[in-house]
Amino acid sequence: MENTSPESGKTGAGNGVQAAAQIEAGFAKMSLATARRHAFLCTGPTCCAREDGMATWEVLKAACKAAGAPALRSKADCLRVCAGGPWLVVYPEGAWYGGVTPERCERIVREHIAGGRPVEEWVVRTQALAGGCAGEPPTCDPR
Repeated sequence: MENTSPESGKTGAGNGVQAAAQIEAGFAKMSLATARRHAFLCTGPTCCAREDGMATWEVLKAACKAAGAPALRSKADCLRVCAGGPWLVVYPEGAWYGGVTPERCERIVREHIAGGRPVEEWVVRTQALAGGCAGEPPTCDPR
């Protein structure tokens, strides 16, 4: 039976209560309950140079925090559009932005992620997830 230390960040059998507490703390830290958008950024290396993707990632984190945006953010190594990156997709709208430089990212955060209005001239494609709640009130539950 695996049993790892809490410092490792791993939990095994026998750590159920502790794991549940760590999971709840993680959800609380990311402000999951109040999030209204989720931004995924591809940081390369296929669609763009890793350095370019990571520079945009640092701006995304800082700009969301500075704006007080009620949003989750996640970085990915690949969003499967392997050219024209870094790519940023914002849900629930499903707005896909290509070539997201740090400067463009600041405006996307300000106007779309925090402000709720996609930056239409930079949106390459809009595709909400099938069965999702795009355009619905924030209390929408697709289950």
